[in-house]
Amino acid sequence: MLKWSFLSMKHIKTFSFIFLLLFVSILQAQTVDSSSVNLSNSYPSKINKAKLITSLSLQSGFFIGGMSYLQFIWYKDVPRVPFEFYNDNKGYLQLDKCGHAFGAYLESSISYNSLRNAGLSKTKSLFIGGYMGLILQTPIEIWDGMYEGWGFSWGDMIANASGSTLFTAQEILFNQQLLKYKFSYWESTYSRQANGYLGSTTLGKVFQDYNGHTYWLSAPVDLMYKKSPDWLNIAVGYSGNGMYGEFKNIKYYHGKYIPETTRYRQYLLSLDVDWTKIKTNSKVLKIVFKGLRFIKLPFPAIEYNSLGKFQAYWLYW
Repeated sequence: MLKWSFLSMKHIKTFSFIFLLLFVSILQAQTVDSSSVNLSNSYPSKINKAKLITSLSLQSGFFIGGMSYLQFIWYKDVPRVPFEFYNDNKGYLQLDKCGHAFGAYLESSISYNSLRNAGLSKTKSLFIGGYMGLILQTPIEIWDGMYEGWGFSWGDMIANASGSTLFTAQEILFNQQLLKYKFSYWESTYSRQANGYLGSTTLGKVFQDYNGHTYWLSAPVDLMYKKSPDWLNIAVGYSGNGMYGEFKNIKYYHGKYIPETTRYRQYLLSLDVDWTKIKTNSKVLKIVFKGLRFIKLPFPAIEYNSLGKFQAYWLYW
């Protein structure tokens, strides 16, 4: 029981890092001039030392600050134990692994583009930033293996490496992100019946309610239909429902009954917008688009699930 309760906190920790990095990304965009908020694959040919120092300082500060937070606050008063492993590969219908991959993809993307916008070469930017997601996430996994209640997860490590590889491989092969990895969230009906188990606040539910998570791979429609707008994408998504527990559903939380549900997977098809293709001279809009490029826009969608059923949505977030 101790292991299970601590693992819930582990997921909060991972998503906290992701959301903090998004904040750092937007903050960084506000510290430079509008021409450097670049969403395309056209970058400066000369190094701007001020921007490069800003980029490296923010990335280093984020890493050092994050590690300090873990060491002096998160793991404070938690007993050290011999290094241990934990196999959570079947947890939450693998949505946790999708989250790890998304976090690594996001972190690698922000790091790489930040360096390129400062004028650093593609090779050097990929060398430093291409696997930044894996670099940032690895210490978390190692420390989890050393403290009571957690455990080192090879599944998490593979997911982290996969997210960074998805970003880096596309930059090497296509010089762009043909497949963009995106996230969407909508509070599930299950969270309202969970007596706080899936979070008691809106932000808490974003972190803890995997039923509301959907992860998407979004690709341009004009790869298949040349007459389509270059900003229009088609997206395939993965989600899950009916989860009141990591491996199996619990029946009570804080002494209150949780309704029985069936856990099932959801496979989705929808449309999307590629914000990197929206041209604007507005610095404010560029900053907004910079943050939105990792978020799936609500569109009509079709679902097929592991219960063998189809479902259509006028709007799916």
